[in-house]
Amino acid sequence: MAKKKITDIVSDLASDFLKENGYELYNVEFLKEGRDWFLRVYIDLAESTGPEGEPAYVGTEDCEKVSRFLSEKLDQEDPIEQNYFLEVSSPGLDRPLVKPEHYEKYLGHEVEIKLYKGIDGTKNIDGTLIGFEPHEDSHLVTIEQNGRKLQLKLADIAKANLAVIF
Repeated sequence: MAKKKITDIVSDLASDFLKENGYELYNVEFLKEGRDWFLRVYIDLAESTGPEGEPAYVGTEDCEKVSRFLSEKLDQEDPIEQNYFLEVSSPGLDRPLVKPEHYEKYLGHEVEIKLYKGIDGTKNIDGTLIGFEPHEDSHLVTIEQNGRKLQLKLADIAKANLAVIF
């Protein structure tokens, strides 16, 4: 049987706790930076609006609560061989779009995209995310930029983030 990825193990460990406490798992990363390993867990609120319709965001107390739970659970299960630093945070206002469901969730929002290979002399595209279609070989992302529609393969996108507009 194949060994389960650490990110999948952490997702499984956190799943029920997050749901019970009104959070959702946005993303999990397990990365080596220099000599150190980092387990980064990004959480979001399950409901993006508060009781009176105002925007609701993840706070430091939320991150501390999830961090304490995960730290205890990871100590019990001990699925990670090497030493690591656990970080729990919000994905931020300029959150990265890394999973297909992120693209679906943020349809209609302004995005900033960096491509591996340029189109029309640029690797940077800013616009409104207006479409996301699953396809066999690569999902298609549609951006509206200055009145024109651009269709990009998800595999051609190096990085995509929500744009922060003030």
